[in-house]
Amino acid sequence: MNATGGEARHEPLPAPPSLRDLSERGPFALFLDFDGTLVELAPGPDEIVIPSWLVESLNRLSARLDGRLALISGRAIVDLEKHLGPLALARAGSHGADCRLADGTVLGRAPTALTDGALGELAAFAEIEGFVREDKPHGGALHYRHDPMLEDKGQAFAKAFAGRHGLEIKRGKCVIEFVASGADKGGAVSALMAEPPFAGALPVFVGDDVTDEDGFRAAGQLGGFGVLVGDREGSQARFGLDGPADVYRWLEIG
Repeated sequence: MNATGGEARHEPLPAPPSLRDLSERGPFALFLDFDGTLVELAPGPDEIVIPSWLVESLNRLSARLDGRLALISGRAIVDLEKHLGPLALARAGSHGADCRLADGTVLGRAPTALTDGALGELAAFAEIEGFVREDKPHGGALHYRHDPMLEDKGQAFAKAFAGRHGLEIKRGKCVIEFVASGADKGGAVSALMAEPPFAGALPVFVGDDVTDEDGFRAAGQLGGFGVLVGDREGSQARFGLDGPADVYRWLEIG
């Protein structure tokens, strides 16, 4: 609380340096979240609206950066490609569990799926309690944007479910996700930064959600920085943009 009895306010983050300014300092790499960063959030994962020019613009931007651009998403790579088509970009899906170079080379161990027992338990809970279930090749998710009052019930279930099946919980905007232990977006940044053409560049991670904090942290540890899309107090990002439209302008795409 502040001195007047109202809620304390935090200062908005400054805008990031332009791509031109960054390029004058040396090579840099862009790591871009997807939902809430490159596309507006939607009530359900399959209801997003993707600009018709987005993929071609990202391909051109990647070429300008000599391939130092990657998509880092909570979605599985197969789900990204369902919406975007085959990707000729470096990418990491399932919160970093599945990390690949632009040519498809898999970095690290191949990710594993949830067991049939875990998937069945998740499906039963979602049906009974009214969550929207999303099955993923390397995990699963419970969405409740249609009814935010489900949050507490989902959190209680998630803690017990993750413990039983040796999974990690990833929280997002009205979504609870389950992935293999050790998977996070920061790990994907570190893995990609160890490989050409990313090695030696300044990493810049752009994302909107809590799970993107791992990416901000990894970028900072490697000498770069994070860019928060939207507003959230306590973020590790150094810079901020208001929404996807501002991301487009900053990336000079669209």
